[in-house]
Amino acid sequence: MAAVTETTAPAQHEVSVVIPVYQGERTLAAVVDELAASVTDRVSPQGRPYRVVEVVLVHDCGPDRSDDAIRALAGSHDWVRPVWLSRNFGQHAATLAGIAASGGEWVVTMDEDGQHDPEAVGVLLDTAMAEQADVVYARATNEPPHGALRNAASRGAKWLVERLAKGAPAADFSSFRLVLGEVARSVAAYAGPGIYLDVAISWVAGRITTAPVEMRSEGDRPSGYTMRRLVSHFWRLVLSSGTRPLRWVSALGAAAVVLAPVLAVGLIVGRALGSWDVPGWTSTMILLMVTTGVILFSLGVIAEYVGLAVNMAMGKPLYLPVRDRREGPLGRDGT
Repeated sequence: MAAVTETTAPAQHEVSVVIPVYQGERTLAAVVDELAASVTDRVSPQGRPYRVVEVVLVHDCGPDRSDDAIRALAGSHDWVRPVWLSRNFGQHAATLAGIAASGGEWVVTMDEDGQHDPEAVGVLLDTAMAEQADVVYARATNEPPHGALRNAASRGAKWLVERLAKGAPAADFSSFRLVLGEVARSVAAYAGPGIYLDVAISWVAGRITTAPVEMRSEGDRPSGYTMRRLVSHFWRLVLSSGTRPLRWVSALGAAAVVLAPVLAVGLIVGRALGSWDVPGWTSTMILLMVTTGVILFSLGVIAEYVGLAVNMAMGKPLYLPVRDRREGPLGRDGT
């Protein structure tokens, strides 16, 4: 056996890049062209050799012709691997589908819009090795390219989830992430429907950290997130954070029980002092609004959890990979 010397070159890190594709017709080719520079041997800023061994493009059945772009890129590059989904399952499910199909020692997830710079992969890798972290999120050094209201809402949502899910660093969550391959694929194997990817990662990752990365503009591509999608995204994040919201439901009920005698005393005193002319109307309306609101909110939260459990019990898949429609019966007419 050859002796190991100080001049022995360190082993090369193999990286799989996973990109969920929803509206990538105009931007995807440029992203893949940038990644092509990393398919050959690269060196990180701190001197660690690495190479992108594959780029997994997951077609999430968007409204544009992203499928044609994926076919063209797969035909031009042998390191581009398409994954076709049967319908639109959402960004997190599509990302998990790509992770499940990957084979690299590390998995990097990126967006399709060019906001994430492939050159930053080396920075993420250096941080992972220096801090011995299973997961490294890109921490934007500049303000996200969204409106002030959306940025504020995003920060507020992450603040709330950090308090709901103990140990989940929601403030650090980003779709530009580097994950140890075995950790990423394990999450993809057990994650159920409705799961929020980053919360699932936080359940099993030994150490999670961040690396400073400058984000680029999304260009003129319209965002795929409507207000309805953003609210749904947030609610899935809350439900994935654990059962603590159910405890809040119990706390609301307990607070109502405690508040009832206090309110009763106030109503009695107010009635004795002649604070209102119509006896009973104000107190009745207040009690109806408060109790009805608490009950309906509590039932809604419980119903969401029951719905998640039912979906899992019925075997609803998180995603369903299929072959390219062009290669199946639906493609025989040349459409």
